[in-house]
Amino acid sequence: MIGTVVNTILVIAGSLIGMLLRKGIPENIKKIIMFGLGLFSCILGGKMGFEMQRPLLVVLSLILGGVLGEILHIEDLLESIGTKLKHLVKARGETSFAQGFVFASLLFCVGPMTILGSIQAGLQNKPELLFIKSLMDGVSSIILASGLGLGVIFSALTVLVIQGGLTLLARQFSFLTDPVYLNDFTSVGGIMIFAIGLRLLDVKRIKVSNFLPALVIVLLLAFITRFI
Repeated sequence: MIGTVVNTILVIAGSLIGMLLRKGIPENIKKIIMFGLGLFSCILGGKMGFEMQRPLLVVLSLILGGVLGEILHIEDLLESIGTKLKHLVKARGETSFAQGFVFASLLFCVGPMTILGSIQAGLQNKPELLFIKSLMDGVSSIILASGLGLGVIFSALTVLVIQGGLTLLARQFSFLTDPVYLNDFTSVGGIMIFAIGLRLLDVKRIKVSNFLPALVIVLLLAFITRFI
């Protein structure tokens, strides 16, 4: 678990630095940062999404996950929590809590390094890959928090839960190291990151948070297809 703990600490530290820097950044510069993050999100998400090998499984996961998220009102719930937290710490800004939280969580937790690093740490007690990821996430969190604010720091909880869970249950999730399953998970996350990019660019306000269940559903479907 040491790799996940280090990753969580560096995300928190980087986010705090980014939020401190944010206070001295003029509004026009903040907008440029937001558009830069939006363009980056579209390119990164597009690259991850278009490499899918099983499009039917990916789209089914997105549809089922989106419907479930809409029924549960996940986006509204996160925004409500964010509003209360902003009021608590007296944070201000136009960026939604959910937007920063979901984008950072996806960026830090959806990808080969998260899965491979966690399973390697759990099965072989080798956290080196997670240490490398921790440094990358720490630097990224500075940039993200300077543009997206408070939500980014709470993505550290997502890192702790997902990476920690994968590490503790490494033997049960070792099948995810298979390139096919890894690709399914990454593709769903990539499409969601692309959607966040559209939102950051003010192209379309998509309730991306409502698609979060798709990340769990795609793992369940990938597991089921092992026996088909």
